[in-house]
Amino acid sequence: MNKLSETIPFDVRFSEVDAMNIVWHGNYMLYFEDAREAFGKKYCLDYLTIFDNGYYAPLVDIRFQYKKPILYGMKPEITINYVPTDAAKIVFDYEIHNSDDGAMLATGCSVQVFLDKQFHLIWVNPPFYEDWKTKWL
Repeated sequence: MNKLSETIPFDVRFSEVDAMNIVWHGNYMLYFEDAREAFGKKYCLDYLTIFDNGYYAPLVDIRFQYKKPILYGMKPEITINYVPTDAAKIVFDYEIHNSDDGAMLATGCSVQVFLDKQFHLIWVNPPFYEDWKTKWL
């Protein structure tokens, strides 16, 4: 099975840090979102593709763990890894590293489910997602 991942660098903006010069915890979710968007573009699983196939993919679980602080001026990078599952959901793991020394700064995971356009939970993989899995995995 192919390992699907994407790594993107990002800048820590001054507006993202608190008075201690540490990235505010809420911004980690934005970094995860940027990683999901980059993954979606690379592997044709972006939000518009999901929507154009008649579905939504809301987050139902997202977690992160701090390992070391991310400080203003650092040049971190985030890696997103697709986690294969038979269930009708999209699962990702994340790692944020300091690009200067490779130190692990944070880890996390997220789970998205499928809803139809009437906001009903979909219990089986949508056909487009099954096709996607066949192509990429």
